[in-house]
Amino acid sequence: MFYFTIFIAAVTLLIVAGAIYQALGLRSDRQRFPAPGRMVQIGEHRLHLYELGSGSPTVVLESGISASSLNWRKVQAEVATFARVCSYDRAGLGWSELCDDACTPAVLAIQLHRLRETARVRPPYILVGHSFGALIVRALALEYSHEIAGLVMVDPLDPAEWTPLSEEQRRMIAHGVRLSRRGALAARVGVTRLCLNLLMTGSRLLPRLAAKAWSGRASQVADRIAGQVQKMPQETWPLVATHWKNPKCFEGMARHFECLPESIREMAESTHISVPVTMLVGHLNEHPSDPREYAQKISKETKLIVAKKSGHWIQLDEPELVVSSIREMVETIKNLVALSNGEAGFSARRKT
Repeated sequence: MFYFTIFIAAVTLLIVAGAIYQALGLRSDRQRFPAPGRMVQIGEHRLHLYELGSGSPTVVLESGISASSLNWRKVQAEVATFARVCSYDRAGLGWSELCDDACTPAVLAIQLHRLRETARVRPPYILVGHSFGALIVRALALEYSHEIAGLVMVDPLDPAEWTPLSEEQRRMIAHGVRLSRRGALAARVGVTRLCLNLLMTGSRLLPRLAAKAWSGRASQVADRIAGQVQKMPQETWPLVATHWKNPKCFEGMARHFECLPESIREMAESTHISVPVTMLVGHLNEHPSDPREYAQKISKETKLIVAKKSGHWIQLDEPELVVSSIREMVETIKNLVALSNGEAGFSARRKT
């Protein structure tokens, strides 16, 4: 009984020490790594909006299911040389605050629309969505088609591949929710922070052991994610690590995963989009369904591009291909606007 009491006291002390370590770390993170863009009030929470460049149409970048605006840094910097381009963090991810809204494409599209209106980001827009983010930009284009000039979909999630949900897919989603919630718990008591700090200094043994003990075989997933992060600009690495140290981001991931079945049902029967669409698919991916069929479901005139050197994260593997697709869309829209203005001017001169 005596030794058991000592054990409980020691565990309690470690938890309290970890929580204090985490609280001090969060305060330091806020001072060292403030949001690079604007924090915009949307109802009862704030979303982070990062803007570069100038001109019209405005390019809006939408990230994948658990990613932040940071994964667009390479693309955004290049697009800013010829257009105004905005990236942002959905609620709970990156620098944005959590909210209680469902994380489905229809709801998230409304949040993005409110963000643009509140931040005075004027239409027309070219929406660029990666993976799950492609569902959001598609939902936005369906609801606010009069404001949308075109879509660029980067290896988009195809609802047909998840309809109906198989038992394996259900287990995968449930596993993602559990791991995210475990990550939030580990972050609250400072375990995630300690492991990431060790990794940033080159020490790998303890972080690997902790990842395996906490998530089992899912530590392989962590290794793959780390591999993708290494493709991002090096100056973003400490920022990514800072987000992963915050339990809020793990909770944001969990809520997105929880809503994934509803998100799939919501978008499974979506109608055609009446704006220009470019779809990029990763050549290294094995798609259960034919991307050409999905391209035709989105728009009868979808331009399909195969990224031959890419996996799922085309914006990291071949950012120049994503940039060139956006540039082509921007130039097409500008030419259409110029032609429309020219015809309007000609018509006005004829009337006079």
